Amino acid sequence: MAKKMKKIVRREFTKSDVKEIRAHSKAKTPVVKIAKTMKRSVGSPRQKALKLGIPLGHMR
Repeated sequence: MAKKMKKIVRREFTKSDVKEIRAHSKAKTPVVKIAKTMKRSVGSPRQKALKLGIPLGHMR
């Protein structure tokens, strides 16, 4: 019996999500923490920041 695949649910980024990404970028928050607060995968906010031209992924 094969396992059922988890259905991928894609959520669009809202204006408030973009605002949140900009704030986290300014605060130099690690990407893992950003992903957990936004309830998204680690790559999701990273890709959005890349498209917006915002630096993200700060190491402390």
